[in-house]
Amino acid sequence: MNLLIAVPAAVAGAAFFGLTSALQHRATQQVRRREALQPGLLVDLAQQRVWLLSLVANAFGVILQWVALTTGPLVLVQPLLVTGLLFGVLFSGSFDRIVLLGAGLCVAGLAAFLLVAQPTGDSQEMTLGAVLPLAIGLFVLLAICLVVAARRPGNTRAIALAVAAGVLYGVSAGLAKLAAEELSQGILVMLTHWPIYAVAVCGPIGFLLSQNAFQAERALAPALAVITILDPLVGIGIGIMWLDESLRTGAGPIIGQILALAALSGGVFVLSRRAPQAAAKEAEHQR
Repeated sequence: MNLLIAVPAAVAGAAFFGLTSALQHRATQQVRRREALQPGLLVDLAQQRVWLLSLVANAFGVILQWVALTTGPLVLVQPLLVTGLLFGVLFSGSFDRIVLLGAGLCVAGLAAFLLVAQPTGDSQEMTLGAVLPLAIGLFVLLAICLVVAARRPGNTRAIALAVAAGVLYGVSAGLAKLAAEELSQGILVMLTHWPIYAVAVCGPIGFLLSQNAFQAERALAPALAVITILDPLVGIGIGIMWLDESLRTGAGPIIGQILALAALSGGVFVLSRRAPQAAAKEAEHQR
């Protein structure tokens, strides 16, 4: 463990992830609006230099995240990585002090939850039979989000798409953990089990929905906050329910987790109400 490397790498990685989100949001505002899950959006975005630059920024973020995780503990690195939300808001340029407060609450709440909860446990094999309830629940949730997104424009559409994207990212993370365990036994073992193929489906769909969410609203902050929050929380939920992982128990840790989630929820509420107003004022000022 080398914290002198892990901490700067995690913070720098978070900054690159925030820059990625800001660039992708800007690019999605410059192409034709598409309905959810239309792959044509990615074709349109691939012609935007800003979007291609975002992929480069994301690659740097991934590399720095890997450096941080290989030199520092997960319980330290993960909370630092969620500061990508704050960096994303700063790089987007459409913010005021209240928006920054909301983003700060989200980051502090999620980071505090991860630090207090400290999920632990060894990954267990997940059979297709055991994952069936998860698959059904995921399908129902995605269907609800897509119906809401189709019927409600603006901020509501962006939040609904962001929920779908964040959940899929979290599911992909849980499945990727299983695939990584199988890869440790050999690539043939991984290729003959279903998790890697589920990741190959959930990951790209989640990415496409995240681009839809960024395009749905002029303000980046609400959608990015929802995706940033749901990704680790859904992953933790899958670990607890299906992979035999657990959170810290006892009065102190439980109270700490509740307070952290309350701060996180408050931050999302502030962003969902204030960020669109800040973006509208910024657009008016630029005219």
